[in-house]
Amino acid sequence: MKPTIFHGAVLGLLAGPACVHAEAVQPYGRLNLAMEEVRASGGASTSRLSNYRSVLGVRGGEDLGDGLRLVFQVEGTLSPDTGAGAIAARDTRVGLAGSWGTLFGGNWTTPYNSATSSLDPFYPTTAGYMSIMGNGSAATANNASDTSSFDRRQQNSVHYWSPAWHGLTLRLAHGLNEERPASGAKPSLSSGALIYENGGLYAALAHERHHAYRGPGLEDRASKLAAAYRFGTLRLAGAVEWLRYETAGGPLERVSGFLSLTKQFGPHGLQLAIAKAGNGKGSTTEKLGFIRAGGATGAVHATLGYDLALSKRSSLFVFHTRLRNDAHGAYDFAINGLEGGAGATASGTALGMRHAF
Repeated sequence: MKPTIFHGAVLGLLAGPACVHAEAVQPYGRLNLAMEEVRASGGASTSRLSNYRSVLGVRGGEDLGDGLRLVFQVEGTLSPDTGAGAIAARDTRVGLAGSWGTLFGGNWTTPYNSATSSLDPFYPTTAGYMSIMGNGSAATANNASDTSSFDRRQQNSVHYWSPAWHGLTLRLAHGLNEERPASGAKPSLSSGALIYENGGLYAALAHERHHAYRGPGLEDRASKLAAAYRFGTLRLAGAVEWLRYETAGGPLERVSGFLSLTKQFGPHGLQLAIAKAGNGKGSTTEKLGFIRAGGATGAVHATLGYDLALSKRSSLFVFHTRLRNDAHGAYDFAINGLEGGAGATASGTALGMRHAF
């Protein structure tokens, strides 16, 4: 990472007076694993053990006095199915927090992503709405990788979270333009979300811009509006998203929508989710992520699931998911994909267990 005046200022703040109170470091994690039986139309069924983004991390802080606090987190990937993992590959940061909000830098989920991911009861599994919403999933990316996806964790990013004001909070992030692709572009990311929470109501307006991801002077943009309401143990949620890419061959646009319904009966939970992608529109012939222009290029992804809480931290779950492409649609599961080809239908049934600690 190249030094800048901003970086120097932040480092100067962090190197200030010695701490007043050291806080305990909190280890935490999530194990999320399932047996799956999956199939793409025209192919044979496959049995597999799939990891749903299990994590292992530590977090904590330091009271610096006068209402100022240092915050940190180091979160890594963990794969119970293969034993693989990487420290700091997920939400990792260091920063400052006070009455004015929280400012930090690191490798962190963008505000655009986090504004709605909790509305999907199957996030982040094979059945997750990232197959359509956000156009794929970039588990950890920079300005030159996974450039089509707006569902991303951004490396080398600086974030500001405002304090809550009458239920409103603002989250902003900027992915610094450190990459130097062969095109001569200086790509960067800007992401923001305005979130309102009051009682059972949740609402979010989010926008993200990818500058020069596809070349000098070209910009990709995403906007979405989401809302959810909880009626006792019933929650209804929905979101609408608009994506627009600029390419050398012209623009590519797509509108999509998402609905979910969850209901809890004591330890028993029922979940239903459906996402629909409209046809891609534009003059470009490029396929970006799952999106291409033309008629019959949309898709529908629907999932029905059941969850049994064994304790506050452990549960068993089962779901069946089906992603049906239109005749020329090219969508696939965003994680653990099947690569069935244009017009294919992907389906799967999963039986799994998750444990948080």
